[in-house]
Amino acid sequence: MNLQNSKATSIKLFSLATPQMRAFHLTWMAFFVCFFAWFAVAPLMPIIKGEFGLTKDQIANINIAAVGITILVRLLIGPMSDKYGPRKTYTGLLLLGAIPVFGIAFAKSYEAFLVFRLAIGAIGASFVITQYHTSVMFAPNVVGTANAAAAGWGNAGGGVTQSLMPLVLLAVISFGVDKALGWRVSMLVPGIMMVIVGLLYWKYTQDCPQGNYKELRAAGVQLESGGKGGGWVSFKTAMANYRVWMLFVTYGLCFGIELFVHNVAASYYVDKFQMDLQHAGLAAGSFGLLALFARALGGIASDRLARLKGLDGRTMLLFALMLGEGIGLIWFSSVQIASVAVVAMIVFGVFTHMACGATYALVPFIDRKSLGGVAGIIGAGGNVGAVAAGFLLKGLGDVQLTFFYLGVAVLFGAACAVMVRFSAEHKAREAKLYDEAVAMRKAAPAAQGGTEALAS
Repeated sequence: MNLQNSKATSIKLFSLATPQMRAFHLTWMAFFVCFFAWFAVAPLMPIIKGEFGLTKDQIANINIAAVGITILVRLLIGPMSDKYGPRKTYTGLLLLGAIPVFGIAFAKSYEAFLVFRLAIGAIGASFVITQYHTSVMFAPNVVGTANAAAAGWGNAGGGVTQSLMPLVLLAVISFGVDKALGWRVSMLVPGIMMVIVGLLYWKYTQDCPQGNYKELRAAGVQLESGGKGGGWVSFKTAMANYRVWMLFVTYGLCFGIELFVHNVAASYYVDKFQMDLQHAGLAAGSFGLLALFARALGGIASDRLARLKGLDGRTMLLFALMLGEGIGLIWFSSVQIASVAVVAMIVFGVFTHMACGATYALVPFIDRKSLGGVAGIIGAGGNVGAVAAGFLLKGLGDVQLTFFYLGVAVLFGAACAVMVRFSAEHKAREAKLYDEAVAMRKAAPAAQGGTEALAS
């Protein structure tokens, strides 16, 4: 059985007829609700801060906790996807992850709130499964686009929650509920969303185009990633690959900063520019909503450059995007006018999201046999970056100055993208797979499977 030949060579956006497209749509939806729940509490922090009497140090601890545990879970979730399959892994994460989302609504102290915020961070590992599932479903000519689009639309949950949760709170308050109870009731909404999508994921997806890993292994089918059992073997192999650690750094400097912005943006606009909660939420939400198109654009550009320059084209694109991100961050850190700050945030946000998409457009080509380990380690890099940014803020005590230093760090870190090099044999092997995928797509009947979109 040729596993490559069963992967989708185009993205038929309005079709659910194939397991590839069902996985595509459900994986971005699952990622969306996870991100929505992960950051649902962030735009409500000005109210929560007053209720618990939180200090700046305690708020910094909460922000670090929100992304800290995700490092460990992302390291584990990639090999788990290799071992148990993305269907079981994602369903378990959604259903178990809903528990602390519900639980935070019942927190009565700073300590309890901190523990629940830490536990909620586990659902940030959803990203790794999303990228894993689309990587095993789509062929080399469109996998960058599939990864970036699914991740981008899922990432938009972080932006939607910034804008929507204050409105949910207003709706709850309109029924006569006070703010102290209102934010708690509001937190039930993302938890319910996670349970619903978890059940849909279990019912309508499968691990790969041929079926589920358990049955395929029992039938003696050799899977592309993870060997017979996946897990630890996948993780060890990925750890020994220097390219993984270069992308670990680049992802920390794009996705890590994205997470940092999600956690601090609403409060930054309130404190720095004296915005009210609703307008600050809309301003902060505009950054997250860029994921609806910008991350996909990074993946599409990577796939297009791969036609001309192969894997080297993918790495050079990532380098250029990170330079744009770093320059944009430094600009944002210097702005003193609210309207200009929003424009600057959108500019550096476009580069940030595109860099995230370009990073994971490279991931499927690092080591196909250890995809889970590769995706997990690089994904964890994003959270390491967010935690480092959190500690930097805690040390500096100034959000605006923190943004400046982060911009400088991105400019230096861009060099890691250039350092991702591939042997001539590796590039030839991937070029062959790419050409085979393009040939298969051209040979496929034009009318098969619905309307095409986002195909490179």
